[in-house]
Amino acid sequence: MIRVYNTLTHNKEPLVPQIEGRVSVYVCGVTPYDQAHIGHARPAVIWDVIKRHLERRGYVVFHVQNFTDIDDKMIVRARERGESVSALAERNMKRYLTEMRLLGVEPPHAYPRVTENMKDIVRYIDDLIDKGFAYATDTGDVYFDVSKKPDYGKLSRRSVATEETGHRAPEAAGKQSTEDFALWKAQRPGEPVWLSPWGRGRPGWHIECSAMSEQYLGPSIDLHGGGIDLVFPHHENEIAQTEAHLGKVISTIFVHNGLVTIADVKMSKSQGNGITLESLLGRWDPAVLRTYLLSVHYRSPLAFDEGRLAEWQKALERVWAVQSRVLDLEPPSGWPHDPWVAELLNFEEAFLQALDDDFNTPKALALIFDMVRKARPVIDQGGAEGEAAGYLTGKNLRLADRILGFLRHELTSTGNNNENAQTTVLTQLVEARQRARSEKDYDRADMIRQALGEIGWGLEDTPAGPRLVAQPRRDGEPLKPTL
Repeated sequence: MIRVYNTLTHNKEPLVPQIEGRVSVYVCGVTPYDQAHIGHARPAVIWDVIKRHLERRGYVVFHVQNFTDIDDKMIVRARERGESVSALAERNMKRYLTEMRLLGVEPPHAYPRVTENMKDIVRYIDDLIDKGFAYATDTGDVYFDVSKKPDYGKLSRRSVATEETGHRAPEAAGKQSTEDFALWKAQRPGEPVWLSPWGRGRPGWHIECSAMSEQYLGPSIDLHGGGIDLVFPHHENEIAQTEAHLGKVISTIFVHNGLVTIADVKMSKSQGNGITLESLLGRWDPAVLRTYLLSVHYRSPLAFDEGRLAEWQKALERVWAVQSRVLDLEPPSGWPHDPWVAELLNFEEAFLQALDDDFNTPKALALIFDMVRKARPVIDQGGAEGEAAGYLTGKNLRLADRILGFLRHELTSTGNNNENAQTTVLTQLVEARQRARSEKDYDRADMIRQALGEIGWGLEDTPAGPRLVAQPRRDGEPLKPTL
């Protein structure tokens, strides 16, 4: 039985899907007004692990994560850079998707964009007005009437009566209460707009996820995720408008991850303290970054520090040292009658049970480190015992890696390292650069070339097509990068 902490009830609850054997997941994604930082990677990696574990336990998972490609921040940043909102969004979404591939994040089944779902959003708002939960102003704005939901605040444990000032926009023309939140914003000079029954404009932030969740996953979902900073107001408002629209909560269980912090301050683009994924992927093995994000329970904050990251890499290197010796071993001819054999044989269920308990990745990783520590001396001694220990350790590492993604997968090449590296990641990067060039997105193409260079691969354009060439470090030592 998988048990998950539900922010709505503040309890761990058994995961009981609404449709037997199927789990539907909606995760609030990024607003692509700038490059993604390590804080954006944490929820993506966490939900990648959750999805993989659910699938390992036999569920069919439908996973959706949106892009908020139109909002106030997008408009402001596009103006600052003198470009269209759509061009800004497209560039940063492409970069984000490439960085997620490098981190081993399997793509969701859908990445819906707000701008591609306007008709559904407008219909959703129109229904709220018809049911008396929302109202349009003379200026063309539409607001949700919070007073019509007496239980408003049940997710965040906030009440309208005690709500601090500053969380809501100041009073606008026709707005009935400070607590009411925008569903539709009337056209403002120089902003992208769409048609609606209330005039030209664009949606508010919260309505998009309610509408797209219903459109892609149905009227109610099993797991709704996002950072803990989305509990209020975003997910609180989703609950209010979805219950008003459907008569039931948007999700059975709300799952919120803790934030990545630097010096106890939330990492964010607005704070200016975000460390970009692009820069980190140029300095660190993606497996190190990925598993560092899993080294603390997802509900706890993660204090990011590159010194700690270096220590974490040393721990992983001890696993990798054993990995290189055991992954391809054949089953042994016989099984010794030693207690450690039973422990290795039982590793799989212990590992899966750790993740059954609210996706406890630190415990799962600890089981891996403990297994490697105990198995290594047995492997070193050789003989029948070493053969059995090596085979079972390799089998267990492969199993755990399929969910956590911690093993080091060496890049391989042929000849004198002058042929294309035969790895999925490098192939995807080269193909992404070719697409960028064909679309005349030269900034994107240059970024990919630079990223390849930072991990030790030069990219040459030849009449036969692009070719990857291994490059030495400046100190003359050959660089054998790992992804």
